[in-house]
Amino acid sequence: MSKLFFITGVSSGFGQALAQAALDAGHTVIGTVRNEQAREAFAALQPGRSHAYLLDVTDFDAIDGVVAQAQAEVGPVDVLVNNAGYGHEGILEESPLAEMRRQFDVNVFGAVAMMKAFLPSLRSRRRGHIINITSMGGFITMPGIAYYAGSKFALEGISEVAGKEVQQFGVHVTAVAPGSFRTDWAGRSMVRSQRSIADYDQLFDPIRATRAERSGKQPGDPAKAAQAILALTAMAEPPAHLLLGSDALDLVRGKLAQMESDISALEALTRSTDA
Repeated sequence: MSKLFFITGVSSGFGQALAQAALDAGHTVIGTVRNEQAREAFAALQPGRSHAYLLDVTDFDAIDGVVAQAQAEVGPVDVLVNNAGYGHEGILEESPLAEMRRQFDVNVFGAVAMMKAFLPSLRSRRRGHIINITSMGGFITMPGIAYYAGSKFALEGISEVAGKEVQQFGVHVTAVAPGSFRTDWAGRSMVRSQRSIADYDQLFDPIRATRAERSGKQPGDPAKAAQAILALTAMAEPPAHLLLGSDALDLVRGKLAQMESDISALEALTRSTDA
């Protein structure tokens, strides 16, 4: 059954792969891009089924107008995919607060603003699916991605709560958490804070060097991720969370096992606070 997708950030990464897969499967795709050249290129992919609109998801005042225009010109959207986002790398003590604000503006506030723009129409139609691309970094952590992980933890929680609120209307929300994939996340799309405190050199310098060296060599295939997301949109009862990639599966399972061990070890202390 053909659906109308709205995908933010279709010029690269998961957004590009998913848009192409959806078009190949016979769906219609509205994609957001950042410049006129990208708009023309996307519209030319499948004339009549690929539609592009200029939008920066941090231009919060513009979102409602673009969404209204797109739905008026193309049709009511069935699936919203919040894909636009980027990674920030840096030791917390070294990273300016302004970089955290920018990270949350794009990865969290932009996604929430898009959800709020679409929910009235999805709710009134009593059907639809919102997919928020998060990360295994929304479950597990490692040194040097405090701002990024914080944004993805936030989006995971927001997605789960929203899903519980709108499920009564036939609208589903799924947080899709990829592991390491061959996208530009660790390459040109990543913002890196400059190093300034030597005390962190031994911990972080090898992590930064390894991440940069492995960029483009990650195990995850974006085309296969796109097929998995298409399969997700075909489910009658899609889940609240979906991990993508064997590394994400292994690392998140390890995190949950460690949490269960920690909770059990301190259960008596936890229960001691009850009246």
